[in-house]
Amino acid sequence: MTHSAPAQQPLCRDCDGFPVVAIDTGSLNPDGTRRTLHVTCRTCQGTGHTSAAHVLSGGRA
Repeated sequence: MTHSAPAQQPLCRDCDGFPVVAIDTGSLNPDGTRRTLHVTCRTCQGTGHTSAAHVLSGGRA
């Protein structure tokens, strides 16, 4: 019996599927670990995917 795979959404063109990144600030926390900033892609808002393009129908309204 075959299983249908869910339709895959296209990857975000701005983050290429890596929607959240950690940026090292260069400073250290008191416990010796590095301070990092976690930044989320603005285009896909952290999903890594874009919504499928809407298809316009040529039918009558």
